[in-house]
Amino acid sequence: MGPMPVRKLTSLSLLAALSLAIYAAESAIPPLVPIPGIKLGLANIITLVVLKEYAPPEAFCVLSVRILLSGLLFGQAVSLLYSLAGGVLCLLSMSLACRLLDGHYLPLISILGAVFHNLGQILTALLLTAVPGVVAYLPFLILSGIVTGLFTGACARFTLRILRRLPSAPPSAPGEDGAGSARSGSEE
Repeated sequence: MGPMPVRKLTSLSLLAALSLAIYAAESAIPPLVPIPGIKLGLANIITLVVLKEYAPPEAFCVLSVRILLSGLLFGQAVSLLYSLAGGVLCLLSMSLACRLLDGHYLPLISILGAVFHNLGQILTALLLTAVPGVVAYLPFLILSGIVTGLFTGACARFTLRILRRLPSAPPSAPGEDGAGSARSGSEE
């Protein structure tokens, strides 16, 4: 496998930066509910867009960059562990669901990702604290994952519709975009 084409690298870098900006903006919003750890997960909209328009490895790169930079800029080492565990489980579940559902039903794919993200965070809390009582928090997180996953999935679907209406970039040199480049396939 050779180096990534410049256009693709630039696009993914911009998407990672946008994801980080969305995360930072969401972090500034007061919690919507008085339960710790529950938030919309708006940065996942970008992860879904990258997963749908590119492929799981590219989505993993964008997700990793966002998690590492947000951990360094806004969090602590422990929050980085929670984010990594949740993010990786989220991406794995969404990648599998995307493959099984042939990329259709983005809200459902997003719900699965949100629930698995929360599951990853509970497993991390269980490993770090060795307090089995944290599992009692899981039903609240599953319910919030369903609601927030539905919302972010709908936002990702809307975002993809808008992106597909934009005029395409000028034709690139052969091989510049690489396989799996954006603007192909159906969004749902």
